[in-house]
Amino acid sequence: MIEEAITDGRPRAAVFDLGGVLIDWDPRHLYRRLFDDPAVMEAFLAEVTTPAWNHEQDAGRPWAEAIAALVAAHPDQRALIEAFHLRWPETLGGPIEGTVAVLAELRAAGVRLLALSNWSAETFPFARARYPFLDWFDGIVISGEVGITKPDPGIYRVLVARHAVVPRETVFIDDRPDNLATAARLGFHAIRFLDPDSLRRDLRRIGLLGPG
Repeated sequence: MIEEAITDGRPRAAVFDLGGVLIDWDPRHLYRRLFDDPAVMEAFLAEVTTPAWNHEQDAGRPWAEAIAALVAAHPDQRALIEAFHLRWPETLGGPIEGTVAVLAELRAAGVRLLALSNWSAETFPFARARYPFLDWFDGIVISGEVGITKPDPGIYRVLVARHAVVPRETVFIDDRPDNLATAARLGFHAIRFLDPDSLRRDLRRIGLLGPG
């Protein structure tokens, strides 16, 4: 159980997910360059380099091990599988500018900013170097570095312990309902990210941002 100080419960901090909220990460950015037929590409991403397979790297599995296992199962797809790692930076799109603007508003308002993201420890340095706004966070917890992924409560507890977070004073922003459900159970103010404008409205509604 997460222990908290006695507070008034007013939000004072915000925890952001990264991929899909602040960063446009999508393997299609890479694979559209490698496939002529979009349907064949979608089949490859759904049946070979699946989200479940990629999630294991987010949980700490080394990329060399992951690629070797998948190539053994699909030897005819070796080059395409290896590209997922060798050309991983090409899976990164731009920042989600509207959300970065919200982040900047929170920063200007003196709100404490943290991030909690499912991400491979081996590939996160590429993102760290590419997106300057990542330096705005007081702390970032990456699943691949701790060996636990959302929505496991353990990674939220790492965030709380490492960065002295008080959940009932903290807004948790994510695009996945299962991640938000865990956050809510642990006492965070959970907000589902749909788009930057609705996020800004939600933050104003709970008083973390002032009126526009």
